[in-house]
Amino acid sequence: MEKIELLKLRKKSKAKKPNFIRQDAHKKAEIKKKWRRPRGLQSKMRLNKKGYRKSPSQGYRSPAVVRGLHSSGLVSVIVYSKKDLDNIDNKNQGVMVAKSVGIKKRIELVNYAKEKGITIFNIKNIDKFLADVDKKIKEKKEKKEAREKEKEKKEKKKEAKK
Repeated sequence: MEKIELLKLRKKSKAKKPNFIRQDAHKKAEIKKKWRRPRGLQSKMRLNKKGYRKSPSQGYRSPAVVRGLHSSGLVSVIVYSKKDLDNIDNKNQGVMVAKSVGIKKRIELVNYAKEKGITIFNIKNIDKFLADVDKKIKEKKEKKEAREKEKEKKEKKKEAKK
């Protein structure tokens, strides 16, 4: 099967997949809706009885060929530097800029990826992102300058009083 067909098959099968939540989480508020395996001796859920919640099993897995791929069909690669971007294969790989990367380096990486035609998954609109970041940086500089001017005025007033 072709990769695109398999991605569609994965999407279809994941839509049927139930939300696996902890036993009795729907009854008691103090039990979080996070999966934990039922281990009770008389647990009907553990015994996979009819009428009880489903448990995760291999039958709910994606096809092996598309397992772990992004919805676009590309392999997701986390990028920290320009060096990492140089190793990217445009046809099969897409990029996610790491969370820990700062704003200045992020701008640099985004521009470089745009130049090379690399897909970035965690930024929807690159042009809008760059415009917003430029705006934020300008605002920050203006605030800093305003604070410095205020500080200078205070110092001048102190000197005048002395």
